[in-house]
Amino acid sequence: MIGSGGPIWLIGCGNMGGAMLRRWIAAGLDPQRVTVITRSGAGAPDGVRSLSAVPDEPAPDTLMLALKPQQIDAAQAMIAPLQGRPKLLLSILAGVDHATLAERFAAEAIVRAMPNLPVAIGKGVTTLYTVGADAAAIAQVEALAAPLGLYEWIGDEKQYDAVTALAGCGPGFVFRFADALAQAGAALGLPADQAARLAIATLEGSAIMAADADVSPAVLADRVASPSGSTREGLNVLDRNDALVRLLTDTLAAAAARNAEMAAAARR
Repeated sequence: MIGSGGPIWLIGCGNMGGAMLRRWIAAGLDPQRVTVITRSGAGAPDGVRSLSAVPDEPAPDTLMLALKPQQIDAAQAMIAPLQGRPKLLLSILAGVDHATLAERFAAEAIVRAMPNLPVAIGKGVTTLYTVGADAAAIAQVEALAAPLGLYEWIGDEKQYDAVTALAGCGPGFVFRFADALAQAGAALGLPADQAARLAIATLEGSAIMAADADVSPAVLADRVASPSGSTREGLNVLDRNDALVRLLTDTLAAAAARNAEMAAAARR
């Protein structure tokens, strides 16, 4: 359980790492179990030890890499003085594959994790991948992932770039869609602030309904679209020549390609 266990160290504590840590603390993690190590020695939540270098202590049970993938060299240098090996190395470095992590960092078990930003409110998606981790390490990872929202294990690491593009980058695309929906409403004459509120509330309700439904979103769309009605006319625009599907396919492909580029850079 997240409320019990050994020390957890975070190398880095940016937007994503900080969001995960704050959610863990809200879910019962004792802040005194946690050490955050950053170059500035700052950025940790209240009650969490914050340092600028690895302390002169045995390796923790869990060591989490919570930096940008471009900072992998800095992370390796920062961890070099570590005494012994952590039981679990948890990496959220986008695009950095398992083999690269195993080559650069020593740990009894290594797990890749790709969270998205709604983990901050316990409504995120975290995808997980490992090679050879034992049952204890997997249980520890799942205990950490559960308070963050939905988690899914990926069986083939080749799928990771696509998963990252869909779930990791997805909130950014959804936010952009929400903004576009609001701008479209404003273009029809609604006050901009009101259009924004209506767009966000519409997305929230629709997402909850889709999550609770026993049919696919495609079926739900057809159910709310009466023949020859206004919703159907709007859907006809989105569906024409698969316009929306093609746009999002291109969007995810661009994000996945960038993930692959970052993975290649980390292997150099």
